[in-house]
Amino acid sequence: MNTRSIDIDQLIFNLMKIREAILSCEEEYEPVIQSVHSNYRYSVRNFIRYLKLRTFELRAIQEELSAMGLSSIGHSERYVLANIENILYFLHLYQGKHFSGKYDLGEHPVNYFQSNMVLESNTTRLLGKSNQSLNTRIMVTLPSEAATDYEMVKSLINQGIEVARVNCSHDRPEDWRKMIAHIQQACRELERECKIFMDLPGPKMRTGAVKIKKKKKKKKQMDYITLHKGDHLHLYQKAIVGRDAQYNTAGKIVAPARISIASLIQFEDLNPGESIWFDDGKIGGKIRSITNEYLDIEITRAIRDKGSKLRAEKGINLPDSTLNLPSLSPDDLSFLPVLIELADIIGYSFVRKAADVLALQQKLEEYGKSDIGLVLKIENRDAFENLPELLITAMRNPNIGVMIARGDLAVELGAERISEVQEQILWLCEAAFIPNIWATQVLEKLSKEGVATRAEITDASMAARAECVMLNKGENMLETVSILSSILHRMEAHQHKKKGTLRALRVAEGFLDQKHLLD
Repeated sequence: MNTRSIDIDQLIFNLMKIREAILSCEEEYEPVIQSVHSNYRYSVRNFIRYLKLRTFELRAIQEELSAMGLSSIGHSERYVLANIENILYFLHLYQGKHFSGKYDLGEHPVNYFQSNMVLESNTTRLLGKSNQSLNTRIMVTLPSEAATDYEMVKSLINQGIEVARVNCSHDRPEDWRKMIAHIQQACRELERECKIFMDLPGPKMRTGAVKIKKKKKKKKQMDYITLHKGDHLHLYQKAIVGRDAQYNTAGKIVAPARISIASLIQFEDLNPGESIWFDDGKIGGKIRSITNEYLDIEITRAIRDKGSKLRAEKGINLPDSTLNLPSLSPDDLSFLPVLIELADIIGYSFVRKAADVLALQQKLEEYGKSDIGLVLKIENRDAFENLPELLITAMRNPNIGVMIARGDLAVELGAERISEVQEQILWLCEAAFIPNIWATQVLEKLSKEGVATRAEITDASMAARAECVMLNKGENMLETVSILSSILHRMEAHQHKKKGTLRALRVAEGFLDQKHLLD
């Protein structure tokens, strides 16, 4: 394609049509823009513009603009109207004409340079100042040992973590207090800053207790049940001790495997034929029948030929089901006063709709803590599909962020969609100037086993586009933090958000300096 084949008049017409639609939408949503906290008026105005922009099919327009060497509209999340009007200015100039937009060229209040400062301001307010020369902060989930091992906590702070996550689905409030006391002591000694992130557990469905058994000829105890493809599993509402399937002397199953679900769930919300997943999708099944006591589940996926192990406290997902679960569980309500006292940031688990956000905002207001950091954890289909409304509702608070909980999202939406979905969440958050936390299984094999896969390294490098990346606990946390920091430093030299920074490439310089091909 060359500029002679581009109909400039038609291109201008199409862009003017988009511009007019954006301005009209902005005017229509002015009451919504005025309803958010003053920290986010700038953000929400651009966000509304971006949402309207993305209702148009833009691929052909972007290709034509790229062919002309003009800035395409594919990288304009944070300055939507300014980019469109700048493009229109140059297209009119190409024709020897003048374009007068809402603002003069370079005078847009929501522009490239200002948008960088706004995003950094929102990020620093939520996640604190970085201890390193990085745009992307590092968060680490503290293990239970953090309550008793001060030196380990100090080493993590010294290694460069900037956010310490306390997973309130595990341990008890007295343990959380000890962990946080160790973080604060280490920060004082090392003169570092580290924010405290604590999750409300939410209505997370997990497996119940499993019978402990000894392996033959070995002292090691086993605390799992084994499931094969084609097996049946009974999932009980009441608390029972899980066990393997029972067989007769001929090797025929006489009683299916059984385990309980450790959450308040109404079987009336479920239907035969709906899918169910365990342990981040490692084991899958279909609900075949429902009784007053249990679900009869046929196992349709078990990743190991010899059977997959299902342990206690592993997550359960029901992506096909509409569950009537409260946004704030009884545990959430009982833990909330503790979190408000101890945390800088509260993670809101399994939020689904705007009413859920409003419910927590009301509770925070009752406690006089509306200014505490609030992070929406996007970990189910409803949250992803309702993300624009969730963000705008959350902007009523002065300090917010988003976490992409990729493990649960992949189960809910299908593993093949997770790359597409995480990209869309990054775009939406960038357009709203909301800091984003890239979470779940980042360098997990390295953290747990000491060896990273190539795919893990590639995934970690993608995390440089987020404002924070979360590592889960493991035996090799210190090494993992160090390697992640190195990856982020390297990637940030080449890329900021979606844009290449065009740092000089040594490989190019090295080749051209040799000149041996010219001899």
